Parts: sequence; C-alpha cells; structure tokens
Amino acid sequence: MKINRLPKDDKTNGWSAILPGRTPHDALKGDINADWVVLGAGYAGLAAARRLAENCPDQNIVVIEAGQTGENASGRNSGFAIDLPHNVGSSLEELEGSHRFMRLARSAIDHLEGIVTSHNISCDWARAGKYHTAVSSRGRRDVLEPFAKEMEALNEPYEWIEGDALEKRLGSPHFTAAVYTPGCALMNPAALVRGLADTLPENVTLYENSPVIEANFQNGVQLTTTQGSIRAPKMIMGANGFSDQFGFYNRRFLHLVAHASLTRPLTEKEQAEFGVHQQWGLTPANAFAGITMRYTADHRILIRQGLSYCPSQRVSAAEQEAVRRRHIALFKDRFPSIADVDMDHTWSGFVCLSRNGAPGFGQLAPNIWSAVCQNAVGVTKGTFGGILAADMATGRDNPLIADMQTLGEPDMLPPRPFLDVGVRARFGWELWSNRHEA
Repeated sequence: MKINRLPKDDKTNGWSAILPGRTPHDALKGDINADWVVLGAGYAGLAAARRLAENCPDQNIVVIEAGQTGENASGRNSGFAIDLPHNVGSSLEELEGSHRFMRLARSAIDHLEGIVTSHNISCDWARAGKYHTAVSSRGRRDVLEPFAKEMEALNEPYEWIEGDALEKRLGSPHFTAAVYTPGCALMNPAALVRGLADTLPENVTLYENSPVIEANFQNGVQLTTTQGSIRAPKMIMGANGFSDQFGFYNRRFLHLVAHASLTRPLTEKEQAEFGVHQQWGLTPANAFAGITMRYTADHRILIRQGLSYCPSQRVSAAEQEAVRRRHIALFKDRFPSIADVDMDHTWSGFVCLSRNGAPGFGQLAPNIWSAVCQNAVGVTKGTFGGILAADMATGRDNPLIADMQTLGEPDMLPPRPFLDVGVRARFGWELWSNRHEA
C-alpha cells in the first residue's frame, strides 16, 4: 500500500531550537534485512526497540523514523512525565483503574529516569511535581476539591495551595488555588528523545530522515523508504497518528493540534522581579479553556494553549503567527511584573486521541504489535506502551500487560464530514462552558 500522508517538520520546535546542534543518524539507503522493525522513533518506538534489544540480545532491531528524532510530536509536548490519571473517579472500580494507571505511569518514569541517569542525558530532568490549578471559584469547586478528595482516597500525597502562597510559588496572581502533587517529572522533551535515540543498545540501528512511502505486510513486513527498503518478519507499530496510513486503526483516532510558545531566558533583574527560584509545571482545571505552563531550569516560561481539531495535521505560518500574538497577550496578563519578556519560539504539535481515551495497544496481526495513541500523555503512556508491546511480542511475562489491556481499545468514530461537525461543535461548547477557566 502507498503511504499518502507523512509527518512534516516545519523547523519551529522551540525545545530543540534551544539545544546544541545534533547530527542525525544516517538515512536508510539500499535494501536491508532485520529480525525486527520498529516504525517511529518517538517514546513508544524507542522504548519498544530498547526492550526488544534486552529481550532478544542476539537479534537485529531496526528503527525507522520519517524525520529527525525529537522534531515531531514526541519532542514538541510540554515536557511533563505525568504519574497520575487526569480524571479520577470515586467508585471502587474507578479507584482501582487509577491504581493500575499509576503502576504503569510510574514504571515508565522510573524506566526513563534510569536511562537519563545511567547515560547522563542532559535534558533538565527533574522530579519537580506539578500544580493542577483553577482560575475561578467554580473550577476550584468542580475540579480541584474533588481531585483533592480522590488523592486522599488513593492515599496519595498532595498539597492544597491558594491565594498569596500560590502567587509566591508561581509568580502569577492569575490563579486562585492549586493542588500540588510531587510525582511528576519535568524535562526538555526534545532533549530527552534525542538522548534516548542516541543511547540505544548495540543491536539496534536507527535510521532517521527515512519516510516510509510504501508498505507490504504479506510474507512478513517490507517497508520502502525514499532511498531504500527493509524486510523483517516482525514489526512494532509506533507511528501514532499516522497508523491509519498503514491500514491500522482506520476511523479510530482524532487528530488535534496544540500550540506552544517559549520565552527568552529571564535576565537576572527579571528573575528577581519574578521572585520564583524553582522550576515548576502547571496544568489547568480545563484543558480546552485553560493554559498549560512551565517555568524551566534555564529561566524560560512556556505557554501551551489552543487545542483544536486538525485532521490535515498541517498548520500554516499565518496560523502560528496568530498563535504567537495570542500567547504574548496571555503572558502579559498572567505575568504583569515581567510583561516585557518576549517569545523566542512558537510551534505546534499534533495530538492523537481516541473517542473513549483508550490506547491502540496489542497484537494487530500474527507478526505485528502496536503501541500508539497516547491521548496527550505521550511521555509516560508511550514509554510503557512500547515496553509492554515488546514484552507481548517476545512472550515475556509481565503483569503490567494485564493492567494495560484494561485500558480498552479505541472506539469507532463516525464518518466524515459528520465527525468534523460533531468534533468542532463539541470543542466550541467546551470552550464556551469552561470560559471561566481561561
């Protein structure tokens, strides 16, 4: 089958722009054979390849990446490795589901932290925790208070912060209250993915800038790139939002786009005016109307705001410029003491969601397994999905596979254009009904 839609790097990713230059791995040239092929070098693909190398030390694993590692969705997120579920219910079944998710997420964070430490990956990795914040009294009542109660039910540590104490922590008077939880890790995601790619085991070969233009799944797997091809008996799919191009998960995934901006580093004078001495990460009570933010180790402030439906997976330069202007206005409103700080970078990243929040995980064919659709929690979900797909594919006994399978399978979506109308109407309603959290 021909592959008709490919990732496109617009060279705007701020996380990679602030890093030192990197020489990518060679592109695939000529025709090669391997024992395994992993499609995609994001969190899932790299975790799967590393685990395959551990499980099959005498076999040859090849990872195919369409662009440069760290320049696509995995390197464009906000840099949160989140250990808690976004929505926690109060029933015993929902609480047990939360425990299962936390086991998965924390195994992924420990796995990543071990690699960062053992290979000395410079990505500003820090177990800094995160603040879940509300702007309005309604957001506090409807989101934060129930969240705090469920943390108690789960026997999880948290801290309730409000008023002047919260302003002192965040350097902004915009928020009324927050629930701080300590388990989240923060990092530069592009630096992390680069480091994961550049420290793969010896029996793994990564080819970058090698977009697959044709795939054949008869008599094994054959992937044809622009300059070569690879044959392998078995494959792990990690191409996330592009899985449908290969005939998998058709009409199962929603493609959204989120926009982010990153300031220049604050000067020493601005740091003193800001008055915050530790990096932090902040998630909003409502993801549609609110803003995700970071204060980074190198004294920059990240704003991610603007989640919208984008089935084309393309954003124009004019759209990004409009986003940049909006982010500047939002920054000035939230940080009046340092309102003159400008945005150095603005970029967009594509998010893959399923209708019911389930991942695309498991065995797709006798020789093909998948770890895709992380539902906007890519660092942890991609990592544990890749590890467990590799364990399943190699027959390694891992009790976390059962936890993963309880997350379900992606529901079928309505056909377009009915889907487009429904999603845009739902997004419009979410923005309107949660405008108090803007």
